Amino acid sequence: MAAVLAGSVTPVAAFEIFGIRIYGGEEEAEVDVIGEPQSYEATFEAGEADNSVANAVRGASRLWGDREEPASGSAGLMSKAKSDYQRMLGALYTEGHYGGSISILIEGREAAELPADTDLPDPATVAIVVDVGPQFAFGRAVIGNRAPPPLDRGDVVPLPEEEGFAPGEVARSGNILRAERLSTAAWREQGYAKAEIADRTVTADHRDRTVDVDIAVDPGRYARYGETAVAGTERMNPEFVAYMTDLPVGQEYDPDDLERARNRLARLDVFQALTVREADEIARNGLLPISVDVQERPLRRIGVGGTYSTVDGLGLETFWLHRNLFGQAERLRVDARVGGIGDTIDYEEFDYSAGITYTKPGVFTPDTDFVTGLSGKREVLDVYTETSVTARLGFTHIFNDYLSGEIFAEAKYAEFEDDLGERDFTTFGLPGKLTYDTRNNSADATEGYFVEATVEPFYEFEFGNAATRGTLEGRAYYGLDADDRFILAGKLKIGSIVGPDIFETPPDKLFFSGGGGSTRGYAYRGIGVEGPGDTLTGGRSLLEASAELRTRVTESIGLVGFADVGYVGEESLPSFSEDLKIGVGAGLRYNTGLGPIRLDVAVPLDPGPNDPDVALYVGIGQAF
Repeated sequence: MAAVLAGSVTPVAAFEIFGIRIYGGEEEAEVDVIGEPQSYEATFEAGEADNSVANAVRGASRLWGDREEPASGSAGLMSKAKSDYQRMLGALYTEGHYGGSISILIEGREAAELPADTDLPDPATVAIVVDVGPQFAFGRAVIGNRAPPPLDRGDVVPLPEEEGFAPGEVARSGNILRAERLSTAAWREQGYAKAEIADRTVTADHRDRTVDVDIAVDPGRYARYGETAVAGTERMNPEFVAYMTDLPVGQEYDPDDLERARNRLARLDVFQALTVREADEIARNGLLPISVDVQERPLRRIGVGGTYSTVDGLGLETFWLHRNLFGQAERLRVDARVGGIGDTIDYEEFDYSAGITYTKPGVFTPDTDFVTGLSGKREVLDVYTETSVTARLGFTHIFNDYLSGEIFAEAKYAEFEDDLGERDFTTFGLPGKLTYDTRNNSADATEGYFVEATVEPFYEFEFGNAATRGTLEGRAYYGLDADDRFILAGKLKIGSIVGPDIFETPPDKLFFSGGGGSTRGYAYRGIGVEGPGDTLTGGRSLLEASAELRTRVTESIGLVGFADVGYVGEESLPSFSEDLKIGVGAGLRYNTGLGPIRLDVAVPLDPGPNDPDVALYVGIGQAF
């Protein structure tokens, strides 16, 4: 005989799921009770239940989870027990068990039957006994009025059948709820903003242990965007905020557009809080108004930071930022840095840099920024000393959630002193970059890919040479277990310069390897092309590879083992006539909200005269 789940079939407390009252009368809610501490000793029994089911029910019990802490008096203990019926029953349903029973005994008496003023000994005995009953499967799983197949690939939503809502699958309550969400989402992706579940029937047959589910979807009316109203702006231009949402009046509604609008406004770095909401109802003309509520950040921001390694020394940096110069999120940023602070305190041996950058968001399209800047630096390296001034302007553009690009015009004057002598270079180039990034976390990725390609055609005026410099870098991350406690990460980078010989190429355009961001264990930019008399210059080809095995020991502590390979060649195409440099090591990670604090120790397997025996690196975020 079939039983509709809305009927009262067990004596446990009231429970509501799928929007239907399943058990008994009024829901018994847990209330906060203040009283003398009431300690208790709890036991939990689930018979021969599978570990996954027993763990789910045990994890849902606050009595069990809080067993090391006293309750707030005897009334507080009983309130917690009575609310546990609902939580544990819900856990049974999530595992597809609809015929189980739950008993919570306090001093041998059923908690649901105890009055609130019952006197209890201290400590009280609490016995939680669960009979999970049989697991049910879907007999019928029907969704009426499904959305048609989408024409746009971006509107594809997984089918409920793919998520476990199908005859023969375990009848987990979450699968039913997920099927409803997917069914309404499929309509919403095609412009039906107010799609909802019109009706559902959930029926259990205890004879054959099946659950029949019929879901009916009401798509509602087709909607297009109405006006975007902005509230909460102080210094920001509200019309510009509306423009940056990129939700033009008359365009088909798509929930993905609203998420992109939130992300686009967040990237402005002007708001400390923002919401993008659709109206509750579609207007008679079929337009759906959109509202944006914002709260602005302070106009100015100052930051400081630092890095350290035993090879590169100590680096200190600071910046000043104005977030909103003229009311359209224009940013003015001033940076300064001093680095190379090590064994010496001779300021002439330090590295210096300073620059100013202006960014104007939303030019041409809401996803295009205009950027211009002027910077100067003096950098003292083992391989060369550079004193330079650089001016650049150009555009950055975000094509979609994963693909972005940039192109700039760049002019630079630089004086170099290296093993080849003192030379001046004046260059004008057009550097461009494309980045494809699907990593789930840029500072500590556990899955995804990162691919970046750069190309820079440039002309050098002192020697009258044209050249092109290009690089291609790829990174991949793979979890070796379901909990991502073991992550295998890999990186490969290649580069080439086509044009003049090494002497007539600016040293900063040439390739070097070595240091914390490339081949660990070797001096920063210490891997290059070796000449006579222990001279070292950059090369015209580059190959770098890294592999890491990352292990999470606890939620806060991680360990890493790694190996890096670096090669720099004299010619545009690698001939491998130069040495292949390998560094190996291990690292410690301490996870924070901003990313892991990184401590790496690396050893060069083929050190040169200027390379350390052991190198130590400290920073924030994974090495790649």
